[in-house]
Amino acid sequence: MTSQLQSGQDFERSLDRSDTKVAEFETSYRSPLDGVQHVLHNNPTLVPVIVLGISLAVFGLIAGERFFSAFNLSLIMQQVSIIGILAAGQSLIIITAGIDLSVAAIMVLMSVIMGNLAVNMGVPSGIALLVGFAGGAAAGLMNGLLITKIKLPPFITTLGTWSIFFALNLWLSGAQSIRSQDIDANAPLLKFFGTAFSFGGARITLGSILMIVVFIVLWYMLNKTAWGRHVYAIGDDKEAADLAGIRTDRTLVSVYMLAGLVCAIAGWASIGRVGSISPQSFYEGNLQSITAVVIGGISLFGGRGSIMGALFGALIVGVFQSGLRLAGVDVLWQVFAIGWLIIIAVAIDQWIRRVSA
Repeated sequence: MTSQLQSGQDFERSLDRSDTKVAEFETSYRSPLDGVQHVLHNNPTLVPVIVLGISLAVFGLIAGERFFSAFNLSLIMQQVSIIGILAAGQSLIIITAGIDLSVAAIMVLMSVIMGNLAVNMGVPSGIALLVGFAGGAAAGLMNGLLITKIKLPPFITTLGTWSIFFALNLWLSGAQSIRSQDIDANAPLLKFFGTAFSFGGARITLGSILMIVVFIVLWYMLNKTAWGRHVYAIGDDKEAADLAGIRTDRTLVSVYMLAGLVCAIAGWASIGRVGSISPQSFYEGNLQSITAVVIGGISLFGGRGSIMGALFGALIVGVFQSGLRLAGVDVLWQVFAIGWLIIIAVAIDQWIRRVSA
C-alpha cells in the first residue's frame, strides 16, 4: 500500500515537471522582427506614415528646395484632393471586404447632373446640389441592394453599374462639356471649392480643406459610433457579425449609400478643381482611389485599417508624382513607380496578416 502511494506521488511530481516544461516551451522568444510585425498589425496606419516620411526626405534631397516650397506642397494637396475624397468613400466599402469600381462614374455623373440643372436648365444652384447629393446616395443604394438582396459579388456588381453610370453620363451630357464661362455666368456656386487663398507662400484651395474634413468626419463615424464598429465587424467576419445580432445587410446598404454621397460631394469639388464639367474627366478615378486605399494600409480582405491611411496613401501618390516630375522623370516611369508601390503595399499587408495570425 505504501509503495503504491509513493508511486502515485512520484507520478504527480512528474506531471508537474512536464507541465512546467510545456509552459516553458510555449513561452517563445519574440524577435525584433516579430515585434515590428505585431506593432504594424495593431497600427496599420504606421506603414503609410513611414513611407510618406521617407518619400518626403528622398524627394527633398533629389529635387532640392523646389520640392519643399510651400507652393509645391500646397499644389500636391490640390492635385490629390478629388482622388482623396473618392478614396475616403472607397475605404468605407473596402473595410467591409467589398470593392466599388463605380465611384468615379458616380462622381462624374452627379457633376453632370448638377451642371445641367444649374447651368442649362436654370435651376437654383442649391437645389441642383441637393439633387446631385440625392442622386449619389441613390446610386450607392442601387449598388448596395444588388449586393445584399440579390447576393451579387461587389466586384461584378460595381463593374456593371460603372458601365451604366458612364453611359447615363454621356447621354445626359451629349458628350459635351459645360464651359467655365457658362458656370461663372449661371451657377458660380458650383465652383465654390475651387476658391483659393494664399497663406505663407502656399496656395490653399477650399477643395483641399474639404478633403481633410471628409476624412475627419468619416474617421469619427468609424471609430466613435456603434455603426462604425459594425462596419469593421462585417469586414472581419460577416457570418460572425450576423450571429452577434448585427443587421449586416442594412449596414452594408448604408455603407454603399454613404460612399455614393461622398462621391457626389467629390463631384461638386471636382467642378471647382477643373473649372468646367467634362463627362470624360477623372476616367481613371476608380483605380486611383483603390491605389490610395491599398497604399494607405487598408486591407483588401476587410476588417482592418484606418480610413486616415487612405489620406496618407493619396498623399504618397501625390508626393511621388510631384517629386519624380521635379526630378525630370518621364510620366511613363511615374506610373511604373506607382505600380510597384501598389504591389509592395499588398505584399506588406499579406506579410503582416500571415505572421500575426
